[in-house]
Amino acid sequence: MPLGTLNGAPPPFFRQGPSALSKLIFFSALAVLLMVADLRFQIAKPIRATLATVLYPLQWAVLQPLTWAQSGSHYFQTLDASQSKEAAAQYKLGLQSQRALQVEQLTLENTRLRALLEMRERLNAPALAAQVLYDAADPYTRKVIIDKGSLAAVQAGAPVLDESGILGQVTRVYPLVSEVTLLTDRNQAIPVLNVRTGVRGLAFGESGTRSGALELRFMDANVDMVTGDLLTTSGVDGVYPPGLPVARVLKIERRADSAFARIVCTPEARVAGSLHVLVLQPLAGQIHARPVEESPPATKAKNKGGKP
Repeated sequence: MPLGTLNGAPPPFFRQGPSALSKLIFFSALAVLLMVADLRFQIAKPIRATLATVLYPLQWAVLQPLTWAQSGSHYFQTLDASQSKEAAAQYKLGLQSQRALQVEQLTLENTRLRALLEMRERLNAPALAAQVLYDAADPYTRKVIIDKGSLAAVQAGAPVLDESGILGQVTRVYPLVSEVTLLTDRNQAIPVLNVRTGVRGLAFGESGTRSGALELRFMDANVDMVTGDLLTTSGVDGVYPPGLPVARVLKIERRADSAFARIVCTPEARVAGSLHVLVLQPLAGQIHARPVEESPPATKAKNKGGKP
């Protein structure tokens, strides 16, 4: 390098500019001036508006992940709250439905009990209120168990009825419970009377059906009986009091090859749904015993002398 090119000036890297204090004072004064000018003349408002417009897409793009995260968190929180509220509403609805069913059941029981009490007032025989506990375990019979037994003075053979009519008869008595054979049992029979015509007959439980029906047997083919006739107890058996509803005639089959008509009846009592029943004293127990006839006094034997 030629020596003529060298000078005594320092290189640009080592040049000294204004001092740091001078720069601080200058920029501070400039900042104060700009603030005063902006406050007085609003010179920076267009600049701020331009910068805000230019930077808005960038701000929106930066804030989207945070917005999505907040929205997702809010969605799941709302979903959990909605599911919790739905579960609580379903639980309350179940309770209300249960209470409504209980109210309906109690109303139905009250109606049946009132009807049962009215029938009890119409009866002249002593009656004992009882409740059906369960059906008998034998599937080939029609029997129920009631909650009154020999300790409550229940007797074997006692008639049992609900608010609609005759239900059956007590066939077994235990100390605390009793077994009632329903009218629809195939081994059960009851004397009946047609209210319209006064014709008497004998109704048996029909074993050939599961609907719980009765069959009026040994009736002449030309008997005066029509569908809908009411059959009541005749009272000739010494068990059932007369005049209690038993069944209604459902179907009559008159066959030319038989001397008897086939008459199917439906029980008036609810043989499959009774809960509260009345147990009556058998009619034979209400009849006073026949008085014993007194024998005539024996005549005194005559003395041998012929004197009395």
